[in-house]
Amino acid sequence: MIARGTLGSVLVLLGGLVTATLPPSTPVLRLGTLELLRGLEVGRMAGLVVVLVGLGLLANAWLRLCRTVAVGDRDTADPAAGVALARVAALAWTAPLLLAPPLFSRDGWSYAAQGMLAREGLSPYESGPGALAPDTFLPLPGWLTGPPIVQAVDPLWWDTATPYGPVPVFLGRIVAGITGNPWLLVIAHRGFALIGLALLAWAVPRLAVWGGANPAVAAALVLVSPLMMANGVAGLHNDLLMVGLMAAALVVGVERGWVAGAMLAGVAAGVKVPGGLVCVGIVLFSLPYGATVVARLRRIASVGAVSVATLVGLGVVTGIGNGWLGALTVPGEVNTPLSATTLVGGVLDWLALHLGIGTHPALFRDLVRALGLLTALTIGGWVALRWETGSRRTALAAVATVGGAFVVLSPVVHLWYFLLLPPFLATRRLPRHAAGALVAVSLLLGLVAPLDSSLHGAYYAIVIGCMTVVLLLPVLLLTPKARERVARIVPPLAPPAEREPEPLRR
Repeated sequence: MIARGTLGSVLVLLGGLVTATLPPSTPVLRLGTLELLRGLEVGRMAGLVVVLVGLGLLANAWLRLCRTVAVGDRDTADPAAGVALARVAALAWTAPLLLAPPLFSRDGWSYAAQGMLAREGLSPYESGPGALAPDTFLPLPGWLTGPPIVQAVDPLWWDTATPYGPVPVFLGRIVAGITGNPWLLVIAHRGFALIGLALLAWAVPRLAVWGGANPAVAAALVLVSPLMMANGVAGLHNDLLMVGLMAAALVVGVERGWVAGAMLAGVAAGVKVPGGLVCVGIVLFSLPYGATVVARLRRIASVGAVSVATLVGLGVVTGIGNGWLGALTVPGEVNTPLSATTLVGGVLDWLALHLGIGTHPALFRDLVRALGLLTALTIGGWVALRWETGSRRTALAAVATVGGAFVVLSPVVHLWYFLLLPPFLATRRLPRHAAGALVAVSLLLGLVAPLDSSLHGAYYAIVIGCMTVVLLLPVLLLTPKARERVARIVPPLAPPAEREPEPLRR
């Protein structure tokens, strides 16, 4: 099981070297075989298939791991032993990917360039990566006259400021002061992402105890799922560090007081602003049972003040500043097919165009996006003001609900945005159908990760990849053995005796 997942990671690495975007000046591209494979359509198709087979092996090993810790055997009957096994799997399966370039997304190369901008005294909130290149440089494939740090940055973000908080920019500035090698810089950023994974490995078992879930199963579902391995580890997105800090904020808030939790929530928002959503959970569990609306509003103001002060203070102390406020609209410059509000608005704009209404081309898209964000904000306010206080289990559900509303209604949604949800869903005693959906979605969102813009219009490769995913999913989820395995992972509803007792009235 552990060996199978490790082999899957090795295949993801090898295939990723063929399909991933690399700076043209990278020495590894001088290897004859790799250069040949990357230069041929059939080579890229073969590389994609190798990646998908590797992800399939990882998914199969993950399902076996989840079943093992759920059913228990001689070595994993104790939940603590199951948690330890999940952590060992996380170590073994991430190891082959540590030295990999950014896979399934080019964001890692932008992270490296943003850190270098800060190192050079340029604000990444005012300048894009293109400021590091001479005026004559064009971000085109094969162009070698520019500095390596910008050769693999997506041209879409060439002149775009970063929407990330001061934490990743500051960390990137530190490592950029040590090396200017873009590959080493993205490896460092993967290390920052893995700090988030380590925080999850610490926090998730504790959260599972609150939510009445099996800590071993929760750890396996969160730490080494295909969603996590493909988008969090291989893709090295900042979202992994953010969600690790969010989970830690909840635990620290309970064990060390709400002020400490709110400060960690501010650090999470300092990675990406949605990290601050965990404040809703901190507010709820820190109040006594039956708290009044006035008491809730006071605690919301207090938690918010501590978190915002921490966030602003990070920008001041690190010298990065707080220009990220002006760059929060940057992600909205692209349309993503996973954004429900963008899709609905796009359909309405299409209808308006063909009906000859004469509206602005993106009027309804922008309107529906704004309504989506307003709805998500309303849901957050309703949860904070109306849900039960004094309950850790309710706090978990609150973060999952508010986070889910944000992801579903966000104007831009990428696969890695879904990393926000599993730590707060898998740690609850979910109904059987909901737990089964979590398993299936975590598997699917991991398998489809390679089918993104990194293929650069290689449509035959995309078709082959889709066919491979279509073949893998039934094998992993729908065969009799697979259904039996998932049924063992998914728990029945908790009997009344196992439910959290009603909090004492204080």
